[in-house]
Amino acid sequence: MTSVAKRGGTRGRTARGRVVVLGGGYAGTMAALRLAPYAQVTLVDPGDRFTERVRLHELAAGRPEVSHSRARMLHGTGIEHLAARATSLDPDARAVHTDSGRTLLYDRLVYALGSHTDPRGIGERAFTAESAAALHKRLLDGPGALTVVGGGLTGIEMATEIAESHPAWQVRLLTGGEIGGGLSVRGRAHVRTVLDRLGVRVEEGRQIADADGVDADAVLWAGSLRATGGLAHDAGLVTDPVTGRLRVDAMLRSVSHPDIYAAGDAAAARTPRAGALRMACATALPTGSHVAGAIAAELRGAAPRPLSYGFFVQCVSLGRHDALIQSVRADDTPRERVLTGRPAARVKEQVVRNAVRVLRLAARRPGVIPLIPGIG
Repeated sequence: MTSVAKRGGTRGRTARGRVVVLGGGYAGTMAALRLAPYAQVTLVDPGDRFTERVRLHELAAGRPEVSHSRARMLHGTGIEHLAARATSLDPDARAVHTDSGRTLLYDRLVYALGSHTDPRGIGERAFTAESAAALHKRLLDGPGALTVVGGGLTGIEMATEIAESHPAWQVRLLTGGEIGGGLSVRGRAHVRTVLDRLGVRVEEGRQIADADGVDADAVLWAGSLRATGGLAHDAGLVTDPVTGRLRVDAMLRSVSHPDIYAAGDAAAARTPRAGALRMACATALPTGSHVAGAIAAELRGAAPRPLSYGFFVQCVSLGRHDALIQSVRADDTPRERVLTGRPAARVKEQVVRNAVRVLRLAARRPGVIPLIPGIG
């Protein structure tokens, strides 16, 4: 299904060009919305709803909905939404082929296909964050033993959320290293306290090669993330061999094809202050906004600026009534300053809500987005 949301008139449109945005997550949606006043934008994404990926642990635990109408989000912007998947790229012809049968030509392409849990080790019966809805159905089938594999932030959020909302289930968390390895000493201590209070059994130093070998009624695989799809690699673009992310320059342009930009988890981006940017909503919105600004500059004949970004905090949900707000340096290394408990849970909730609020603001007043600290 194809929908076009029309914005009346052309006021504020200083340049025109064809821009195709692949991926309707945080980065792709932000890029499309900010580019709408300056270009003919087509957003390619198979879903008719925008999913708050940072709430997938809540969906697994029983939250009824974590998505929003894409048509409503794009209403009045002039962006065309093509409900399809890109099947191949032809960088020489500047063309995107889709499973709908349409071929889209572009002047600039935004590659924002996001990421997914690395499939290596998942096996045949494990759930992932992406299959949170299916995991919730399994939890409703009856109590048993759930093992979460992975001691990073995704594993921590999933284990605490499910243990709190489904106390009849025995929850265990296995990790090859230390739980919350990127947190401060105080941050890890609080996470351990909450896991213990919720009855989650933590086993560190457990290297798990295959989820099928885990003794449990249900397994949630919360391993590392990998860029979604191999379109960029298959098209001859330079990608990172480990993560699959598109290698980009300081402006977030492909190092091999500068008419293609990447944003969010699909981009192997780095800045002088932050170093390599981790995959997160915290980096998706700023990189999506930056790509839009860079393309708009090029379309009017100006030189794009390099991305400027530094980390500030990490926000970790620990159930509905607790959280950890971990202060970090610009390069994402932890400080000892933390906020915990209900105040932290309230802060985390507002951070998550603000991500959608910023996107809605970008739909109404895209020119304001560059003025927002940490986003523009």
